[in-house]
Amino acid sequence: MRAQGLLDRWRDDLAAWAIPDDILRQAPQEPWIHPVSMFTVDEDIPDSHSHRIARAAVPADGVVLDVGSGGGRASMSLVPPAGTVIAVDEQQAMLDAFAGAATRRGVRAQMHQGNWPDVADDVPMADVVVCHHVAFNVRAIGPFLQALDAHARHRVVLELPTHHPLAGMSPLWKRFWDLDRPTRPTAQDLGDIAQALGFGAHTDIWEDETWGRRVALPQDERVRFARIRLCLPEERDAEVAAALIEQYDAAPREVATIWWDISPR
Repeated sequence: MRAQGLLDRWRDDLAAWAIPDDILRQAPQEPWIHPVSMFTVDEDIPDSHSHRIARAAVPADGVVLDVGSGGGRASMSLVPPAGTVIAVDEQQAMLDAFAGAATRRGVRAQMHQGNWPDVADDVPMADVVVCHHVAFNVRAIGPFLQALDAHARHRVVLELPTHHPLAGMSPLWKRFWDLDRPTRPTAQDLGDIAQALGFGAHTDIWEDETWGRRVALPQDERVRFARIRLCLPEERDAEVAAALIEQYDAAPREVATIWWDISPR
């Protein structure tokens, strides 16, 4: 399939994850939440395949650009050798958390608020560009990837689960709303797109044993976040808590690292 066909399929597959209007109208609050507390960065970040692939291309005192940075896990893991970290995120609270993590590590930092690639022209180039757990939120993935590539001098590294990050909630949607959720797109689809766009991308699949244990959220917070995402009212918390216990799976999560080196420009 040509690049445009792959891009169109990615867009349409992601659109299928939209919550039906009849359910959305019943939601007490906006379900697409990204609480800052779920993206904070510990002082000691467990090493991973994605971190090692990125670190290998960062020169001493190099520059790392973190797109969709959250609190900075993807880039702070590269300090050192990185001496400057640049964050792009749409939430100011995420950028504040990123700045705090940079201060604690004694590394230079820049922050840019906005959506990628809308703000790309205002963001400097970097030795390595990292982008973790963002791609499944991006329907127009072609320009997104091209802007990542254009901002890297040496390497681009993306990390994402092999299936949609909300796929684990599919049984809950069936239970509470009798709604069947999609199964695509996948990380392999993104790898195919990166190949079709001419990036020479590698797709490495591995198991993240730290998934679900990165942030020690209280159980009531986990229940609240799940209930909000399920468009349910607060009085359903006990039911959501019971459902989460029933389907809890402590197995490692399968993750993809999609990466490529930059050809001489």
